[in-house]
Amino acid sequence: MLTYHQVPSDEFDPDASEYTPVDYAKDGFIHTTRPPERVAEVATKHRGSDPRPFLLLTIDLDKISAPWRYDAAGEDYPHIYGPLNRDAVIDVRPFPRAADGSFQPIEPS
Repeated sequence: MLTYHQVPSDEFDPDASEYTPVDYAKDGFIHTTRPPERVAEVATKHRGSDPRPFLLLTIDLDKISAPWRYDAAGEDYPHIYGPLNRDAVIDVRPFPRAADGSFQPIEPS
């Protein structure tokens, strides 16, 4: 099962064996969005004011070493409770934006 995570490109090291977001210490988990059709909306809501270039990580939940679960009702937002092992990241790509800074809809990986 796939889920998605947006990250500023300057905060992601593609050669590292694991990834922990800068906000992990504050949040206690890694935010992800499962339905591809919701990814741009969620990214714009939470990261739209950050002008930096972003990457979109596609994550295979079946390959994650850390525990994960849905904390909200439904199955839209899996939270990962630990560092993300790099081999669970199956795709890394630029996350394009419109001129107004909103993130563009994605095609599923």
